[in-house]
Amino acid sequence: MMAMILIMVTIVMIKMAGASAPDAETDVKPGADESVLAKRTLSILQTNTHTHTHTHTHTHTHVSTNAKVAASIVHVYMPLDFSDLRESWISDFISENAELASIGAFAFSDLPELTEMTITKSKHLRHIHPDAFRNIVKLRVLIISNTGLRMFPDFTKIHSTAPDFLFGLQENSHIERVPVNAFRGLCTQTISEIRLTRNGIKEVASDAFNGTKMHRLRLSGNQQLTHINPNAFVGSSELVVLDISHTALSSLPENILGGLQKLMAESVFRLKELPPLQLFNKLQEVHLTYPSHCCAFHNVHRNRSSWNALLCSHPDAPGMPNFYKDHCSNSTAIICTPTQDEFNPCEDIMSAVPLRILIWIISILALLGNAAVLLVLLGSRCKLTVPRFLMCHLAFSDLCMGIYLVVIATVDIVTRGRYYNHAIDWQTGPGCSAAGFFTVFASELSVFTLTAITLERWYTIKHALRLDRKLRLRHACIVMTAGWIFSSLAALLPTVGVSSYGKVSICLPMDVESLVSQVFVVSLLLLNILAFFCVCGCYLSIYLTVRNPSSAPAHADTSVAQRMAVLIFTDFVCMAPISFFAVSAALKLPLITVSEAKILLVFFYPINSCSNPFLYAFSNRTFRRDFFLLSARFGLFKTRAQIYRAESSTCQQPTWISPKSSHVMLYSLANALSPDGKHEG
Repeated sequence: MMAMILIMVTIVMIKMAGASAPDAETDVKPGADESVLAKRTLSILQTNTHTHTHTHTHTHTHVSTNAKVAASIVHVYMPLDFSDLRESWISDFISENAELASIGAFAFSDLPELTEMTITKSKHLRHIHPDAFRNIVKLRVLIISNTGLRMFPDFTKIHSTAPDFLFGLQENSHIERVPVNAFRGLCTQTISEIRLTRNGIKEVASDAFNGTKMHRLRLSGNQQLTHINPNAFVGSSELVVLDISHTALSSLPENILGGLQKLMAESVFRLKELPPLQLFNKLQEVHLTYPSHCCAFHNVHRNRSSWNALLCSHPDAPGMPNFYKDHCSNSTAIICTPTQDEFNPCEDIMSAVPLRILIWIISILALLGNAAVLLVLLGSRCKLTVPRFLMCHLAFSDLCMGIYLVVIATVDIVTRGRYYNHAIDWQTGPGCSAAGFFTVFASELSVFTLTAITLERWYTIKHALRLDRKLRLRHACIVMTAGWIFSSLAALLPTVGVSSYGKVSICLPMDVESLVSQVFVVSLLLLNILAFFCVCGCYLSIYLTVRNPSSAPAHADTSVAQRMAVLIFTDFVCMAPISFFAVSAALKLPLITVSEAKILLVFFYPINSCSNPFLYAFSNRTFRRDFFLLSARFGLFKTRAQIYRAESSTCQQPTWISPKSSHVMLYSLANALSPDGKHEG
């Protein structure tokens, strides 16, 4: 009877304790009576709790603000049964506890068999006492996620002896730093995995992992993580998997790369340069952000194959065991993603040696030839005529093309053999955009000016007897202003998202993914083709006019035909291959690879830029006279200059301007178009 009464009193006391749990902090010492023990079962979940408890509370539902812990589903174990329970309790889960603000010292010390502990969705949890998990030596899983912690907790007193320990501190947005010795003393065995994902971590301090043996470290999702101290892994060992995906890191800690077997660095857009590849001795799998970086590991495998062939055929040779182990035993291909695409093959900008030589020859010819034309035309004391004015613009546009070629050739030399490490900086940086602007601007302005020169010649011939309809310099200025505006807009559009210069290493607008980009590229190509046919039509009309036997000497027909054939042929050789393959690529039906397109870039693309100074300037006697007269002012070619002065003491109008009579005009035109013209002024 007394036993029944005692049991009933105990039950009533427990119910009273559950219904009137105080809001104030509870601190219960061992040896309290049964009512205090009942209260103590709830104390671990109270706000600001610092309880040295001898019982345990298991909570798995949300605790409201008003009802607090009393509204939770709480399992309370009687003192008579608790001594048995605490020896077998192995798992604890605290979730969605709105009242949990801190975890005090020794909160779990009376649960020696506890192996798994998860604290999650406790937004008001600000502090965990350094002794909260002290000496839970069998703990093998500790997960703390989605809390309000402001500082990285101290876990150095756990001293777990469990193998394959799993530690997770995740989704705690206020934790900004991993401190020194953060995991020293966490586990005496090798830690299977440390997850520090999706926190607010900005920095990993020096010696952060000192004294830690771990297999896998995950730092992914810390989007503000910009710096890992080079000494952060000093004193650590056995790390084989590192995950830094979705961070803001720009470099990798080099002293741990030698043991890595797997590296994950996806969406790490600031990581544009890899460490020396010799540091990755054991790497088997890598997931990166940029395809060009995988080219590096492709080359590593190729180099390892070369080592095998040259040095690994005799593993038993004296002094070879260590070398064989380090360099020969791991010859399998490294798995790497993302793989290179068709626009960025694993090669240097100019992969073939002949291309590297030719691009320098062609670029120097374009620079020197067009610079000379500009100097002569602008430095001459003769009156600036419409043809001279147009020739200045043509020379300037072709000079820009030469600058583009020199830039590409220079970058190729600087990045040779390691372009994979410079591809992103180059293709996404201002250098490639500037080079692309130069080449599109130069190409379009050159085509526009060539068309204007041809139309001016055709118009001059057609209206030779109508001096009132002669083209004036102001007309040419208006035409070329329109040409500059058009060329500038065409070159600027890829810098604002209409196509892109960064798609390929040679910085041409080859991005046709969007419809707008596709229309832009195809339109430019069609305009260039239209300009070519316009030039051909004008020269044909000029030839039919000049070859009239009643108006011009007989030998002029052949001279004019030869001259025009050369002009049209050079235009065709420059235009046809580029246009054909570019249009097919723009329509997403590529017929050649980017590697093959580089051959077109070197052999055909700059043909006009190199040939125009010779076809339109140096072959003209008037230009040669101006060249020698200008050179004589600097002490060069004085004898030749004196000859030209003797022939003409005054600056004469160039013969390719419309003369006053039809007969003289046609004869002069024939000589002007002929490389061997002898009657040019």
